[in-house]
Amino acid sequence: MGPHPAVAAIRLAVRRVLHDLLTEHHRAPAAVPHALSHESPPLVLVACSGGADSMALASALAFESPKLGIRAGGITVDHGLQPGSDARAAEVVQRLRELGLDPVDSVAVTVGRTGGPEAAARDARYAALDTAAERHGAAAVLLGHTRDDQAETVLLGLARGSGIRSLSGMAAVSGTGGRYRRPFLELDRQTARKACMVQSLPVWDDPHNADPAYTRSRLRHEGLPALEKALGKGVVEALARTARLSRDDADALDSWASQAEATVRDAAGLLECAKLYALPPAVRRRVLRRAAIEAGAPAGSLFARHIEEIDRLITGWRGQGAINLPGKVVARRQGGRLVIRQG
Repeated sequence: MGPHPAVAAIRLAVRRVLHDLLTEHHRAPAAVPHALSHESPPLVLVACSGGADSMALASALAFESPKLGIRAGGITVDHGLQPGSDARAAEVVQRLRELGLDPVDSVAVTVGRTGGPEAAARDARYAALDTAAERHGAAAVLLGHTRDDQAETVLLGLARGSGIRSLSGMAAVSGTGGRYRRPFLELDRQTARKACMVQSLPVWDDPHNADPAYTRSRLRHEGLPALEKALGKGVVEALARTARLSRDDADALDSWASQAEATVRDAAGLLECAKLYALPPAVRRRVLRRAAIEAGAPAGSLFARHIEEIDRLITGWRGQGAINLPGKVVARRQGGRLVIRQG
């Protein structure tokens, strides 16, 4: 008799990602960092909060990695946002070690305020995961985001009035060098929870996930259920499918913009307004965004309204003044050229 269907599903998802990593490992040239060298098997870390999604992911990694000759470890991040968070982090470390993962680390971080509490916690968490991956020489870090998380991300992007890149949600592979892998994007949250239950894995339910003070929590417990009540079942699957389709479109437009950028600059490297005007709006705005980021504007603080203001220097020129952007970057039109630079 085989494993429970939920357990089989999470193991299959992780197995596929590990096979991809092994393929990349064997294709890597000799002169690469230790994490991807041929001299030792690659190390894969799982980011684990102790919740059902990440505990299911950790259990699947612990089961699959020995069969493929992959080393497996874990990392938990203590955000310090709740009383006793350090004790809970220690419990997660113990559970990961009981699964057979090694190395296992707990990292405490200080969460700032930039971008709101959720964004600040996310930034601190990813910075800690990046540091841990580099310290251990890990080839990849697995994240437990599910199809439900993907649906929520798409809705949040839609509510912000963001472009198609935001609607594309989370990528299965992201980060520097493809560091982050999300095996569960095709699985629902209930499958992960069921896998933990049938394996008798203890899980911790973060009270922040049920706190209506947080936007994602309200969306999870009020918004999505209301949509399913109004539109019927299948909303989560449809939103996840929208993310996949949007990502394909966004990737194609990004590639087009990358090629087009070289054709709209003069000999001095300045953007020519007439040539920018001739581009399709979706391509032109991508070129403008790339130029603003290259000039020093932080990508996370550069919103659609900023790009629209720059775009009006091209499409609605009436002699208006300079546009102030995040990062003390200024965009202005001068002599038929668009100049974007700091200060």
